[in-house]
Amino acid sequence: MAGWIFVLSLVAAIVAVYRPFGDYMYRVVTGTRHNAVERTVYKAVGVDPQAGQTWGVYARSVLAFSAVSLLFLYLFLRVQDKLWLSLGLPAVTDHIAWNTAVSFVTNTNWQAYSGESTMGHFVQMAGLTVQNFVSASVGIAVAVALMRGFAAKKKTLLGNFWVDLTRITLRILLPICVLATLIFMVAGVVQNLSGGTDVTTLTGAAQHVTGGPVASQEAIKELGTNGGGFYNANSAHPFENPTTWTNWLQIFLILLIPFSLPRVFGRMVGQNRQGYAIAAVMAILAIGSIALTVAFENHGGGTVPQAVGSAMEGKETRYGVTGSAVFAAATTLTSTGAVNSFHDSYTALGGMMPMVNMMLGEVAPGGTGSGLYGMLILAVITVFVAGLMVGRTPEYLGKKIGAREMKLASLYFLVTPILVLAGTAVAFATGNNTTALNLGPHGLSEVLYAFTSAANNNGSAFAGITVNTGWWDTALGLAMLLGRFLPLILVLALAGSLAKQQPVPESEGTLPTHQPLFVGMVAGVTVVLVALTFLPALALGPLAEGLS
Repeated sequence: MAGWIFVLSLVAAIVAVYRPFGDYMYRVVTGTRHNAVERTVYKAVGVDPQAGQTWGVYARSVLAFSAVSLLFLYLFLRVQDKLWLSLGLPAVTDHIAWNTAVSFVTNTNWQAYSGESTMGHFVQMAGLTVQNFVSASVGIAVAVALMRGFAAKKKTLLGNFWVDLTRITLRILLPICVLATLIFMVAGVVQNLSGGTDVTTLTGAAQHVTGGPVASQEAIKELGTNGGGFYNANSAHPFENPTTWTNWLQIFLILLIPFSLPRVFGRMVGQNRQGYAIAAVMAILAIGSIALTVAFENHGGGTVPQAVGSAMEGKETRYGVTGSAVFAAATTLTSTGAVNSFHDSYTALGGMMPMVNMMLGEVAPGGTGSGLYGMLILAVITVFVAGLMVGRTPEYLGKKIGAREMKLASLYFLVTPILVLAGTAVAFATGNNTTALNLGPHGLSEVLYAFTSAANNNGSAFAGITVNTGWWDTALGLAMLLGRFLPLILVLALAGSLAKQQPVPESEGTLPTHQPLFVGMVAGVTVVLVALTFLPALALGPLAEGLS
């Protein structure tokens, strides 16, 4: 009963905020007035807020900002020992600094280190937390640019990246995070600049417990679907996630923006029903995934879990099986990657579900911005498939889906599978799979999960594999970098192509894209594409283990 209340209350809360919060975000990204703080930012950067950008200029702005962010964060980590509040910790090594800089700039937040014993407070605040804000804003900005492409009529401009970045950060992310930080502090999440406290455990052993600005990082970690934990135990640590209701609140923050963005899309294209259709696809896939994950874990596949009545290995008793499984599903259905349990200890089929969630492209509802533009790409593919079935030129929201649009959509979909499968193959071919703690199907699952998480910019880990080596830090860093920016460029190119079109009027042969038939088709296409792409790899890993 407690599990049902937990899930249903989450659903009710997301439904309740869909319209008002979506409308608020729509006003933010379409507004023309700039406050004093925003005007100061534009002046400092040298940006004319009234100047629009073509898709190419918008893309170059995104890449330039991200490149500067990556270089700055890398250098920041390399000189940590000379910075304020370093806590006496040494400079971060070159390959970990590279991996971490790429990870946080790409909104992945993969961590090949233990946070409390590697990063000082100033680096956590001015380096990692800042990137949590701006990397989330970049994803939302790109999604907004694609929406403008659908809504435009024979235009070449998609807005201004610098304006979008500034307004999204200051008006959406920052206010919510301030409120969430205060709530987390009341709940007992740590927020200080303490170097730590020496305590005596119940067994009489001495332990050093690190303090730090945790609550503020926790807020944007979840709201921005980032996932990087202040502590190595991430959201299983009581200083990050102390109670059942903070666990609920963290999941709510994870889902808040991704599930509300379809409302912005509906408002942008002038048809709210289009937003409802996209949200419905996301909800169907999300509910199915959460139900299967919870069912597999409550079933406790395996001799020992079935004998004791539950699969509690690797889970916090204060959350239980359902609270842990829902959190795992939510963070992998989005690009969050935060964990409150040990995914490597899940049952074979239960551990497969977070992997499948990422393989779906993290579109149900996906990350901040990336989930929506990924789902819209799948909607474009679905419209094209439907057009082939009835022998008509496919159209979506009055825009013809021609050869150029389909090439861009197809390339978008192919990037991540190539990175995941090729990376896994190279790891085995070069013998780097030996850092996995297990052999056989489970060992394959650990390697496959690592590349799936990196290429999809998720950041969670099976954790049964040692990735803190030069090879793994470099390889996963490249997967994160390519997995973020190649699809992003393709999305902006598609937005530019759509914006230049003059919408065509609907006819009798136009596929209605707001009805249940289309919703079911998009969900079906998503599952079929993933099955055709990843089923052989899954059959050798978690499916083989689960069916053995």
